Amino acid sequence: MTQLAIDLDRSSPVPLYFQVAQQISEAIRSGDLPPGSRLDNEILLAGRLGLSRPTVRQAIRYLVDKGLLVRKRGVGTQVVHGQVRRSVELTSLYEDLRRAGQEPATRVLLLRPAPVGEDVAAMLGVAPGTEMLRLERIRYATGEPLALLHNWLPCGLAPLTAEDLREHGLYEMLRASGVRMRVANQRVGARAATAAEARLLGERRGAPLLTLIRTTYDDQGRAVEHGSHLYRASHYSLEVTLIER
Repeated sequence: MTQLAIDLDRSSPVPLYFQVAQQISEAIRSGDLPPGSRLDNEILLAGRLGLSRPTVRQAIRYLVDKGLLVRKRGVGTQVVHGQVRRSVELTSLYEDLRRAGQEPATRVLLLRPAPVGEDVAAMLGVAPGTEMLRLERIRYATGEPLALLHNWLPCGLAPLTAEDLREHGLYEMLRASGVRMRVANQRVGARAATAAEARLLGERRGAPLLTLIRTTYDDQGRAVEHGSHLYRASHYSLEVTLIER
């Protein structure tokens, strides 16, 4: 049972339940509360903090709804994982997870040539119907499904196998094959999960998903990869640094 030091500012306009939730969330993010950690039950936590039980219950419910905590019968309240926070850089999700110590794993759903439709063809600068390599994967972090990844690449660009893709990131394998990725156009959005997507990602139907569409170009200006990815919003966020000019 993990006892976390929580400092409350009772004179602050920020609700007490939110102060508790934010400090627990930060402890999860920083690793002070690693996955699997158990929290004191609501009665003990309320007594230790000098708060009412409904206030503590509201804080716990907030974190459960965000996907950071889970209640298990006979076990109590446990940390599920820390949310993956990713900087907007020309890196792959696999590389970012590994760098963050999140133990990435991959399940390859599809790897085969297929004709591209008009939208993808326009992104990659080829004629509709051109045969390209189609790749679909589920990316896991610390044992939990995090993202559903769809990629299109020119056939023969790199020797990709399902076995290699389970052990390495796509960008890592492209670089190893001599592909020099230089710039990417990226668009981030959001939508609700379909029944099929929810099943693959361990979410409920209609759960919020982040969408990321990216086309990557090499140092000669050629499109070498187009991705259309879905991320669990409760598990994933993007960070952007803004600079005044």
